[in-house]
Amino acid sequence: MNTNVKQAMTAEEVMEARHSVRKYQPGTAIPRQELNEILRLAATAPSSWNLQHWRFLVVTDAAKKERLLSIAYGQRQVVDSSATIIVLGDLEADKSARPVYDHALEKGYVNEQVRDTMIQQIEGAYRGNPQIARDEAILNGSLAAMQLMLAAKAKGYDTCPMGGFDRDALIRELNIPKRYIPVMMITVGKAAAPAYPTMRFPLEQLVIENSFE
Repeated sequence: MNTNVKQAMTAEEVMEARHSVRKYQPGTAIPRQELNEILRLAATAPSSWNLQHWRFLVVTDAAKKERLLSIAYGQRQVVDSSATIIVLGDLEADKSARPVYDHALEKGYVNEQVRDTMIQQIEGAYRGNPQIARDEAILNGSLAAMQLMLAAKAKGYDTCPMGGFDRDALIRELNIPKRYIPVMMITVGKAAAPAYPTMRFPLEQLVIENSFE
């Protein structure tokens, strides 16, 4: 009997086991097939109108990760992790409406009237309203980011979401087009030291039943 077979964690176990890790084993590479599977699972996240507002800028090159160090205010994890992934939000996600709903029409999920109505609705929401574009980019990019971290943990990798970085410098360094906004960095790798469990508020402090009185 093979006692070395690793049992897959349940969704509940993955959520309980995920903690933000800031110290990684340097020089540890993620096989590209595994990294792609993590990204594929991240991309199954839900999104407004199914526009899939996220893009994943994956930095694994050692020299490029070193250049991220000052941009991340000296947080060593961006260098020592196996990959630093910048989750980008699409400010022009309305441009994805036609291919998304043309595909839905082709598959028979919607008829032509529904397709045209959905495209008009999306284009109308985005037209002349940069705040909606920004809100949707950040909202939906964040959904994919959380799913990425859970997928990584399920595959045996640790992560840390990072909001502390110079966004303008990052855009310049990695030549990020104006269409995309950096939502967060996520470091991925093998922990060199376990993350300590963090305090969580009880549900009594977090849950409001029906309405505020």
